[in-house]
Amino acid sequence: MSVRSIWFRLACLSLLAALFVASPVFAWGCKGHQTVALIAEKHLAPEVRQLLETLLKENPIDPQLKRYCGPFSSSLFADSSTWPDDVRNALKNGPWHYIDIPRGAPRGPLASFCGESGCVTQAIAEQLAILKDPQADPHKRADAVRYIIHFVGDLHMPLHATTNNDEGGNCVPVRYFRRNPREHNHSYTPNLHSVWDTAILERDMEGADSNEYAEFLDQSFSPQAEAWIKAGVHVDDWAWESHDLAETVAYGNLVPNDPIEPPVPVHSCADDNNVGERMFNLHFSVGAIYQEAAAPVVEKQIARAGIRLAMILNDALKPAQN
Repeated sequence: MSVRSIWFRLACLSLLAALFVASPVFAWGCKGHQTVALIAEKHLAPEVRQLLETLLKENPIDPQLKRYCGPFSSSLFADSSTWPDDVRNALKNGPWHYIDIPRGAPRGPLASFCGESGCVTQAIAEQLAILKDPQADPHKRADAVRYIIHFVGDLHMPLHATTNNDEGGNCVPVRYFRRNPREHNHSYTPNLHSVWDTAILERDMEGADSNEYAEFLDQSFSPQAEAWIKAGVHVDDWAWESHDLAETVAYGNLVPNDPIEPPVPVHSCADDNNVGERMFNLHFSVGAIYQEAAAPVVEKQIARAGIRLAMILNDALKPAQN
């Protein structure tokens, strides 16, 4: 067999492997989280920004850690935004990144939807308490900053605040433009969650990098930012806001209709009478019409997350009044 034939076969095998292995599920992906952080950075009080940069610089991320998104050298803040996804498996704190509010749940306190391992709203509160404590270990405070940056972004991704016994849309296979869904070990790609994580956003970015996208969104939503700031910090309300957007846009624009399932515990797409296979057989297709409806929501949620992240950090670290 010629060397060229061997390389051709290896390339084909690599392509097949890529098609059948689901990518990591991270809300907003690398560019989305970086954009949230970069928008927030623009709105930090100067003394707060300096304190945060010093804290992050003096307590750096482990240089040996494998970074899924790679380093973001121009901004410690943006670089920090993706770190919680790098450590979530090792630290077994995946539930900190979302809250499973069932579709159709009546609006009310969120405690009943926050499992024993925690949830994103609880995690934000806990990490804020660490950050606010000047006596806390500096490394833990730096990690708290990284978590807060990331979790505020997560909270604004609609499918991180809902579930339909489908792991936040991970068990809803969809055709996305030319990409057909594929199954491997009861996992599906593309799926509704991954499309909202990265595909809709990156298509909307039209090749822009995170800095360019942050500048575009910050300018585009500048007229609304003042109202978001005046509304104040209400983390539970933000969770319900994301939940409602999941219902009206993420699920609401699917064709055919995705019916609401009676809530049951789900740990994989094989649960709930094989929910993944049932959804696969509905043949959801997400194309130009869906993209046109979803992209403005993605833009607004990332802009909101950036402004609100700055609000939270400015409030947490504001100088004490004499």
